[in-house]
Amino acid sequence: MPKRSAGVSLPFLLSDGGGSGPLHRQLYERLREAILSGALAPRSRLPSTRTLSRELGVSRGTVEGAFAQLDAEGFLERRVGAGSIVALPEHARLPRSASVVSRGGAGARGRGLSRRGLLMSREVLPPEPRDVQPFTPCLPALELFPAKLWARSVARQARLLGPGMMTAGEPSGLRSLREAIAAHLAVARGVRCDWRRVLVFSSTQQALDLAARLLLDEGDGVWLEEPGYLGARAAFESAGARVQPVPVDGEGLQVEVGVSRAPRARLAYVTPSHQYPLGVTMSLSRRLALLEHARASGMWLFEDDYDSEFRYATRPVAAIQGMDVAGRVLYAGTFNKVMFPALRLAFLVVPEALVEPFVVARASTDGHAPPLSQAAMAHFMESGHYAAHLRQMRLVYAERRDALLDALRREVGIQLRPGLAEAGMHVATFLGAGRRDAHVVASTDARGLGARRLSPLYLGRGAVQGLMLGFSGASPAGLRAAVRSLAGLL
Repeated sequence: MPKRSAGVSLPFLLSDGGGSGPLHRQLYERLREAILSGALAPRSRLPSTRTLSRELGVSRGTVEGAFAQLDAEGFLERRVGAGSIVALPEHARLPRSASVVSRGGAGARGRGLSRRGLLMSREVLPPEPRDVQPFTPCLPALELFPAKLWARSVARQARLLGPGMMTAGEPSGLRSLREAIAAHLAVARGVRCDWRRVLVFSSTQQALDLAARLLLDEGDGVWLEEPGYLGARAAFESAGARVQPVPVDGEGLQVEVGVSRAPRARLAYVTPSHQYPLGVTMSLSRRLALLEHARASGMWLFEDDYDSEFRYATRPVAAIQGMDVAGRVLYAGTFNKVMFPALRLAFLVVPEALVEPFVVARASTDGHAPPLSQAAMAHFMESGHYAAHLRQMRLVYAERRDALLDALRREVGIQLRPGLAEAGMHVATFLGAGRRDAHVVASTDARGLGARRLSPLYLGRGAVQGLMLGFSGASPAGLRAAVRSLAGLL
């Protein structure tokens, strides 16, 4: 039995803590935690490295490595002939875990956050699925993506990678991609813009967040479609804006209601070509009324054109940005729903007066999107692959939409009534009286179906109970099987 050393007893070092990593690192971490927790009192003397190594059954070099690190970080004082002493003064105030109550209430999430931080940290958006589920809204047909063509574009740009692309990129985005976007939008969406007004982002949500911070002051009013996109609501509320829900009917946003409720609103968020989530297309008279109010009042319009290039009965409806003569519309689009979600490339077309402020602000946030993926996307578009992929997906999604609607009619009947499905990648459906979408989605989640609730997208009273069912990410057979499973739950 070895002789116990002089100094404090260290029984916690002898226990099997199940640690990982080198032994000297494990020993260092246990000693450091003991000092910070007060288990090793300030100014207490530790056993010598020789004695401690014998007691622990490890090499003296292991103990020496742990002590040396603690000495370097100021936890120990090591003197020849005096041994190693905990370096903290006797009355040192050590960090302790405590239950801190924030201004917004108790709980770990709210500790130390500002009011804006509390709003930003709310779980507003549902988590993105990590696997392919048949009813996930706005999920592309990943199995049909032209991966080989995309790989060639990426490989080509990687071979051409030079110092210019390896240094910090342009905050506004790669010029070749901005030019390709401007050319595509002019033909496909009726957007009027010079490439210099196109800014590249990682997502529409990022563009929304920056627009909210640049254009809104604390207390400014914002029109939000009712029901509407939760991500927009989160961005505006975290910027301190007062969100005013404006109802949507068969012609889209009810502009006259917005004017009566918040006539001096600073900004309006709209999805006119394919309203999210109901699928309504804003009528021409409403579009003109919205543009006129924006011109007269100085209100900004944020047009989110998230999936309207997928239109099945007619050609895609032109964006309202192309009708804007007063320079009040910010037009947002994304590649993440056409290509694949992990691509992380989107764009924002801003009025000329906003280009410089947005570029400067972008430089002070995340800087820029990765140049290599931008260059690959530009080549993919210039080669005609993007337009061809869009054309193919319109045909595929039309077939899948028809399969979903037919299966709902056959299997579900009046228990779940579909809404408009003339465009896009999902359809809003409405539950019968007495049914709660929370209960239904809890059951569909257990079966991996991917349906989303409709009611949380209503900000005011009178939320409608329903489900959002995507159809673009699953085959017709997969959709029919998912509907049969849903019918069994209903």
